Amino acid sequence: MKSRDIAIIGILLAVGAIIRYMSLLIPGPIVSNLVIAFYSLAIILVVPTFREALGIGVVAGIICALLSHSIFPPANLVSEPIGAVVCLGTYMMLRERFILAPAVTTLLATFASGFSFIFISILAVAPTVLDKFGTLEAFLAVTVPIVLITAGVNAAVALALEMPASRALMRGTRQTAPARDARLVDES
Repeated sequence: MKSRDIAIIGILLAVGAIIRYMSLLIPGPIVSNLVIAFYSLAIILVVPTFREALGIGVVAGIICALLSHSIFPPANLVSEPIGAVVCLGTYMMLRERFILAPAVTTLLATFASGFSFIFISILAVAPTVLDKFGTLEAFLAVTVPIVLITAGVNAAVALALEMPASRALMRGTRQTAPARDARLVDES
């Protein structure tokens, strides 16, 4: 992976972390997770390898686990890598076939991450879930809509930011190529 790609990923994860930190003001067992929108955007812009996408997911999982007040923060360490891998796979299948590929990709990545988070949380802390919510159905009634709404928001964010981000990256590439070519001419 190029250092430029690492910088893009790092900046987008940092933006996601800042937004995640600010979301701590919202009470609840699961809060919306815009980190997914930003790591999805990073994956869409860079199109990393499978292992690199998994690494992006691990870093996002660490960010989300550290900046969380959810019912079981360590679930992020599994759910975010799942979301990142789903993001890469979906985008690889859709990118040249569908104009809304960034939105659909981010939507599916958010579903994968969110629903795996819920599943892991239920398995890991079932007594807490039952104690706090009374029934599993009550827990799902609270958490599933959050995942669905977050998926919609994340898809809209990724779609809105993908084109300007792609143009900015292309502009940076075009400006550096002529400058490099001019240096080569001057050196000869």
